[in-house]
Amino acid sequence: MTSDARKMGRYEIVAELGKGAMGTVYKAVDPLLNRTVALKTISVSPNDPEMSEYKARLFQEAKAVGGLNHPNIVTVYDVGESGDLPYLAMEFLEGQELATLTVKHGALPVEYALDIAAQVADGLAYAHEQGVFHRDIKPANIMIVHGRLAKIADFGIARMRTPQRTDGPPALGSPRYMSPEQVLGKRADHRSDIFSLGVVLYEMVTGTSPFAGGDLNAILFQIVNLVPPAPSTISPGAPATLDAIVARALAKTPEERFATAKELADELKQCRMRLDAEPRAAGATPGQPALAKIDGYAVTPLLSKSYPQARQGDEQMNTLGTATLGLAKDFDSLAAMARLASHTGVAQSFEGFVKAQAAAAEAEKTDASTVHGKVVREQSSHLVSAGVKWNRSDQLIFTASVATAAAVAALIVLV
Repeated sequence: MTSDARKMGRYEIVAELGKGAMGTVYKAVDPLLNRTVALKTISVSPNDPEMSEYKARLFQEAKAVGGLNHPNIVTVYDVGESGDLPYLAMEFLEGQELATLTVKHGALPVEYALDIAAQVADGLAYAHEQGVFHRDIKPANIMIVHGRLAKIADFGIARMRTPQRTDGPPALGSPRYMSPEQVLGKRADHRSDIFSLGVVLYEMVTGTSPFAGGDLNAILFQIVNLVPPAPSTISPGAPATLDAIVARALAKTPEERFATAKELADELKQCRMRLDAEPRAAGATPGQPALAKIDGYAVTPLLSKSYPQARQGDEQMNTLGTATLGLAKDFDSLAAMARLASHTGVAQSFEGFVKAQAAAAEAEKTDASTVHGKVVREQSSHLVSAGVKWNRSDQLIFTASVATAAAVAALIVLV
């Protein structure tokens, strides 16, 4: 800052708005235009060896955002130096960071989360069209103005799309919101921003992070490998369509995500309109369908491919301990019948029954009634050869049970 502690360049300092690890933001006035601005500076000594890097990032932000003009992106007015201190003059916003809202309220109403995410996606779509990728989308870099308007801030590590160097520090960005390709040191493009926005959307809807490891290594491992539970399994107000949107945004490989941020924005808006059009039960909370909806876990397998290799069983992981209701996946009606046979004293004869069921499954394309009749006849033959003597009532019960099990087995195979 200049010798006048209340000035920075031509800007007159009014108040300090906030201070972070890298810089300080002031409220200031531009006397030439009589305009209130936000001044962003670097909070390190001019002699600090990292000053040159931070200064380069500040000017990179000015270069990246200076040409962008969109209602969902913070406008940059000016960049300069006051003595040895570089600064960035930006649009002054009356609002708060999205991070403040999520910390204060936890999960936000689904409609509100969809509105905010759609606005951010619109801003990203515009920036991507201009060849600018943010690479650090997170709640702290999203400003909420007047409670409803979302604006993307801090393009400090943005990258301009150029045909030149493709290398760069792989760890840029905030760990919890990094994409798998960023974690693995791959080049991050516009689809990396889509992944990061997917994480932000997940947090807004559920009040928890999809990747919440105990330390940095655990978080990075989860980003590359973990399949998080669908939002509706945590937040009952989340519709199944939102589960599908989040699943695609958080796909491990960029090719499986939305092709553009505009496509994501359109899906979010349509999801929002469907919520508005949904009939509500008396007393139903906003965003919560009145009717039973699709099981959210059905969408989770869409996220099952890890980056860069598939890891079978990732969809089984659930660090939140959400209970799964209904029949277990390994339920087997034949196994249940075997246990029944064991208790009724015909276990030895049941081996033939199992073999006959396998034959019935192989003949799944044949007439079901013919197969079932054959199975029943074979079971009767095996029981007679084994010397099992039942009265007619027992035979009728067992025959009906076998026919039912055969029908269930054929249905499972066909499905």
